[in-house]
Parts: sequence; structure tokens; C-alpha cells
Amino acid sequence: MTESTEKPIVLIVDDVAANIQILAEALKAECRIRIANNGEDALRVAMRPPFPDLILLDVMMPGMDGYEVCRRLKDTAATQDIPVIFVTARDDAEDEERGLQVGAVDYIAKPYRLPIVKARVRNHLQLKHKSDLLEKLAMIDGLTGIPNRRQFDQRMEAEWRRAVRDKHSLALVMGDVDHFKLYNDHYGHGAGDACLRAVARTMFNALSRPGDMVARYGGEEFVVLLPDTNLDGAHKVAERMRLAIQGLDIPHLHAGMMVVTMSLGYAACQPGEDAVQSPSQLLDCVDDGLYKAKRSGRNQVATIMEDQS
Repeated sequence: MTESTEKPIVLIVDDVAANIQILAEALKAECRIRIANNGEDALRVAMRPPFPDLILLDVMMPGMDGYEVCRRLKDTAATQDIPVIFVTARDDAEDEERGLQVGAVDYIAKPYRLPIVKARVRNHLQLKHKSDLLEKLAMIDGLTGIPNRRQFDQRMEAEWRRAVRDKHSLALVMGDVDHFKLYNDHYGHGAGDACLRAVARTMFNALSRPGDMVARYGGEEFVVLLPDTNLDGAHKVAERMRLAIQGLDIPHLHAGMMVVTMSLGYAACQPGEDAVQSPSQLLDCVDDGLYKAKRSGRNQVATIMEDQS
């Protein structure tokens, strides 16, 4: 995971063009500037990727005022974490309290001193950057460096909704390292950790599209999310991963085996069209496929679904 070196995006919202120009000139050396001159435009700009990193928002504007803009931003999942600073001529304590209550992180009264504005913007951008880093770390499995179950669950929900909207197929593969407890018992937990890291790296390298995702689901279990993929495509990915993991030639001599292997289940459906009606049902199907592979002798792939490709 690489850290972006691009300048942060700041959206300036004010119905007075001169105010926008003053703030833009003061911040353009350190930020990429977007502008809006009313509340409706502010919402449209803020909700269009790439999202702003911070919003400087005037309170008094014709039509939708700044308080309402802020409230709507905080009620929308895509924009609720964007820090908002009110910049306004209304400097009463009650106005400031109201601004903070609707979700703003700061309140700057006009006439403002540009060095103070720049310092506050810089501080809040740094806090946002640290918060984003912590959020990313919370989505990564600490041992293997791949996405964790929390990130998988979020992506699964998003891809399910997208598949319903676009009428595309969605597939899952779930894999479990065969006899991993015995591996840990005989080779030690340090070797077990190294084994899981190698398996994760191999599964990641077996993916061929940017939108595909492999995550550690728990323990020695991994799950693969394959958007716009049918049952036959899921089978091919699962088999490719099985062969790649066997090809690592990691010794495993204490379970009637020679090397570390993986059993994998796979499943696919067209959300909203097939009998599978929810992400949890699709997970149940792929989990049943995994146990079918294990019951059938391990080191193989299986599904409980009929191929309708």
C-alpha cells in the first residue's frame, strides 16, 4: 500500500466570489482547490470523487445555508468523515455552538487573518490524514498484510449492491489450509505465521484483475471476492490458487501429506435474480463448497452449485 503524494483537496464554498479568491490564493500552494458558490453546488462537488479532504463553508448563503449543507454532508456515508470548517461573519457563541453541533470541526469568524486560517486548515488536514491512515490500518490483517474480514465485509456489501444494479454475476472462493493445526503443532507458530504469509501472497498473486480481492477471513481461512464472475470463472480462480499453493512446496510431513495444500470452495450467483438472495446466503454456499472439498479428501476445489455458465 503506497501513500499518495498528491496535494489534499480543499473545497471552498461561499456566495461571494472575492472571498473564494482570497482563500484560494492563500491555500493554493499547499492544496488543490475546488469551489462552489451555493449550497446545492457544494453538495454536488463534495459528493463527486475524488472527495475533498476538507471543506471551508460559509454559513450565510442564499437558498440552502451552510448549516443545512453540513448536516447533509454528515448524513451521507461518502462525505460524513470530511472535516468542515465554517468561515462566516456570524461570530456569536450561539452560532458557533450550532455549527459544532451539526458536525463542523472548527469555526472561523470574519474578518479572518489568513495566517490563522492557513494554520487551522493545515492542522485539520494533518488530523484527517492520520485518521485515514488509521482507518486503512484497521482494514489490513496485521500478519499477512492483505485485507482483513472487516474490509471484506464492506466490499462484499458494496459489490452485492453493484451486482444487483448492473445485473452482473458475483462469485466467491473460500480456502482453508489443510491440517494447519498439525502444521503449527509440529513446526511451531513462527513457521505457521510464515506459512500463512506465503499462502496470502500466493493467493494475491493468482488474481488477474484490479477489482478482485483476497482477504484473511480468520485463522487459516481466506476468502476471495470476484465481481462480474460466473461459476466457471470462480472454479478457474480456485483451481489456479490450489495449484499455486501446492507449488510452494512448503514441507508438511505430519498429516499424511508431503507439502502444504489448500481446500477451496467456490460459488456464484446473480444477485437479485437467482435463488441466492443475500451476501450471507452466498457465503453459506461457498462455505458448504469448502467443506465438501474437505470431506472429499482435501487439496481440491468444490461447489454445491450447478454450473449454469
